[in-house]
Amino acid sequence: MDTESILTLDGVYAGYGKMTILHGTNFTVPRNAITTVIGPNGAGKSTAFKTIFGMVRANAGRIAFEGADITNLPPRALIERGIVYVPQGRNIFPQLSVRHNLELGGVAAPAQLDLAGRMEQALDRFPVLRRKANQQASTLSGGEQKMLEIARSLLLEPKLMLVDEPSIGLSPLLVSELFSLLNDIKARGVTVLMIEQNAKRALESSDYGIVLELGQTRMFDRADKLLADPRVGQLFLGGTMKTTKGAA
Repeated sequence: MDTESILTLDGVYAGYGKMTILHGTNFTVPRNAITTVIGPNGAGKSTAFKTIFGMVRANAGRIAFEGADITNLPPRALIERGIVYVPQGRNIFPQLSVRHNLELGGVAAPAQLDLAGRMEQALDRFPVLRRKANQQASTLSGGEQKMLEIARSLLLEPKLMLVDEPSIGLSPLLVSELFSLLNDIKARGVTVLMIEQNAKRALESSDYGIVLELGQTRMFDRADKLLADPRVGQLFLGGTMKTTKGAA
């Protein structure tokens, strides 16, 4: 596929202790696009993200970002290069205010960034967070908490955002708002690599898709082609390729 890549995994093996999860994983992530990684439970999706972000050690293979080898670099070094990670679930400080959550997120920012200015930009981009800036983060809805996590990551001025299962627990309306937000982030020059349980809805909002199975890449193509491919439908029989509903 003739497109410029920002991230490449080449023959990556990784896992936990003696358990290998990634078995020579290969894929590329196109620049200035949204790419969704789908696959059955245990396929290695979250492990791949944690390996990219230096939280799980790669035992073999190479990970390259903008052409430079970043294999097994620590998260702080990756943040400085422009990679951020929004993990699965809610990862906020519930008893602190929205503003304090943002401030803490900026602790890892490279020294040259104007954090005060970027906080104001983040609050402008997320009006609901500005309205609730002095409230405890625990008072936010599930969708607002996910917005807070994403806003906090944007403070770091990323080039590549890794987002793991962002729609968990969100209503269909909030899922639509979330994917619209990710497309807005892409339009501002940030590449998005996402894992998503709601595969059909995610691919509809993505440019490209990757199918992982048993720690190996089975398919990589434009998202619309994957949606139309009967093999993808067969792989996700049982509801994964159908729009799912969650609680708000």
